Amino acid sequence: MLYSIVIPVYNEQENLPTLLTEVTAVMQKVNEPYEVILIDDGSTDGSFHIMTSSASMDPHIHPFRLSQNSGQSAALAAGFQLAKGKYVITMDSDLQNDPADIGKMTPFLQTYDMVTGWRQKRNDTWLKRVSSRFANTVRNTLSRENITDTGCSLKIMDRQYLSKIKMFKGMHRFLPTLMKMEGASVIEIPVNHRSRVAGDSKYGTWDRAFSGLRDLLVVRWMQDRFIKISLKDRIEDK
Repeated sequence: MLYSIVIPVYNEQENLPTLLTEVTAVMQKVNEPYEVILIDDGSTDGSFHIMTSSASMDPHIHPFRLSQNSGQSAALAAGFQLAKGKYVITMDSDLQNDPADIGKMTPFLQTYDMVTGWRQKRNDTWLKRVSSRFANTVRNTLSRENITDTGCSLKIMDRQYLSKIKMFKGMHRFLPTLMKMEGASVIEIPVNHRSRVAGDSKYGTWDRAFSGLRDLLVVRWMQDRFIKISLKDRIEDK
């Protein structure tokens, strides 16, 4: 298995059929073994029914359901544990990420261990755009990072580095930094960003800002206290 596509789902019944059709079309062009891991994060609409119906018609699709609504980080963590591919692709289920960008990102895996998307042209409300720009500036300053768009969910990561990361609530926003801490090389490339056409946004601006600041301080502490072991000499057993 080369690619595992991990997609958290929470009340996206209107978007799932189109999303799965687009993902299938893209992966057929990529023409490598893949799986689509759908993690239902306690949806109360018909999302899980669509997931299971799609899986019955396509063996690449594997639906799972959390016992309760646990948040995006938890859904991703569950998907990471289930993933079998060498590379893990993450994306949102609201159709704002464009699956076609996967084909543009995969060639960079020949040189880098992680490819993360940069939504140069955001199709969001002005409040989301401004708050995101401010959050990225603060995040980069405190974490000594240079990623332009840490909030973009479209990412491809080498699982050998990803598997070393312990996921906590909110840590999905810091995956490029956490991957770098494990020794991964990271590149950010421009990707398409589409307007939401159905359903509602699941994340508020202010609650995300306050929790994000707390998480950022934790990541900064982890950076300063991270242990890197490098043996100078090796003595062979006799």
